[in-house]
Amino acid sequence: MKKCLFSLASLLLLGTFANAQQVEFEEFDLDNGLHVILHQDNSAPVVITSVMYDVGGKDFEPNRTGFAHFFEHLLFEGTQNIARGEWFNVVSSNGGTNNANTSLDRTYYYEVFPSNNLELGLWMESERLMHPIINQIGVDTQNEVVKEEKRLRYDNAPYGGFLGAVGENLFKVHPYKEKNIGEMEDLDAATLEEFQAYFKKYYVPNNAVLVVAGDIDKTKTKKMVKDYFGEIPRGADVVRNFSKETPITETIKATAYDNNIQIPAVIAAYRTPGFKDRESYILDMVSSYLSGGKSSVLYKKLVDDKKMALQAQAINIGQMDYSVFAILALPLGDVTLDALLREMDEEIATLQNELISERDYQKLKNQFENRYVNSNSSVEGIAENLATNYLLKGDVNLINSEIEIYRSITREEIRDVAKKYLSPNQRLELDYLPKKDDQ
Repeated sequence: MKKCLFSLASLLLLGTFANAQQVEFEEFDLDNGLHVILHQDNSAPVVITSVMYDVGGKDFEPNRTGFAHFFEHLLFEGTQNIARGEWFNVVSSNGGTNNANTSLDRTYYYEVFPSNNLELGLWMESERLMHPIINQIGVDTQNEVVKEEKRLRYDNAPYGGFLGAVGENLFKVHPYKEKNIGEMEDLDAATLEEFQAYFKKYYVPNNAVLVVAGDIDKTKTKKMVKDYFGEIPRGADVVRNFSKETPITETIKATAYDNNIQIPAVIAAYRTPGFKDRESYILDMVSSYLSGGKSSVLYKKLVDDKKMALQAQAINIGQMDYSVFAILALPLGDVTLDALLREMDEEIATLQNELISERDYQKLKNQFENRYVNSNSSVEGIAENLATNYLLKGDVNLINSEIEIYRSITREEIRDVAKKYLSPNQRLELDYLPKKDDQ
């Protein structure tokens, strides 16, 4: 009886979380094409102003990679009305924080302020869009900043190059084959006019979404948005025509070297559907089943039971055009990479031929319920989810309904999707090795 009551209580609690997490929002467009989403939450005196641009690492001209990430830095340099180097001082002196990040698919900027500084946040983002100063001083300064970031996060970081090695081998024609940070020689060779043209092409109101979330009055906020953003000219529509990848039908074998590691890694990576596809949601569940915590299949088998690996993991990297599903492991002692891969393949084969247990299935659903609750637990998380769902997934209300996709996934679908996408002849097998002195 106690067990039944506990289960009922758990279900009621999950239901309460789900209902409590219902996110209300309002959308409208300015005449210049800027899409605006407002979310009012007056529970705390905090507001976030954020802009997501439909430009990422995949958007580059030949031999000019890394521009989107470069602009993530460059657009903090200053504007006609914010002196060079003063952006962060303005934010912090008014009680705020700010940041930005870039993926292969988009770039996201935001400020979090006490709600009485909402107008300041809107003004600053309109300044970034309308009046940035893109000159040679700023380009040269940020070029050095990006180079230092590359040294810190990629060149000198253990395993820092493995995602780049996966991308360049898994993709042959799609721009996902290039690193998000780009190649430094491309940035060095670019002219000021090329940077200015890139801004003019991608950083236009009709290629962006503005989200204002938190302690706001929607009527007053709408007026401020129109006042600060309404006069910014519309740009030309961005047209993309990326090459399509040919399906992988034979195993791709590759080797990469990293002079920052002593322990090698083996990686099996698969090219899978973009994150809007239902099958991508199912692969999210597959990755969590295989390695979602220390009780998961791969960790328990390879790390705890057989003590063959220091680490074992499955990840589903969601992207717009193609996602990347990867399993990887670091060997313990004299265990070979081939032996690790065989063990991981055994678990995938089991997944492809047998239904996961009801207990594991319920555990998975609980994990995704918790993930959903956590993703919308702050105004910052809500703002980014609203922007992502509009700009990349085409449905803002996924912030409320996406959990229903995960809830509806069946054990049979998990089996069938694993069988469809995770076969050895459909993947890259990458040996990621310590670099020897003679290499």
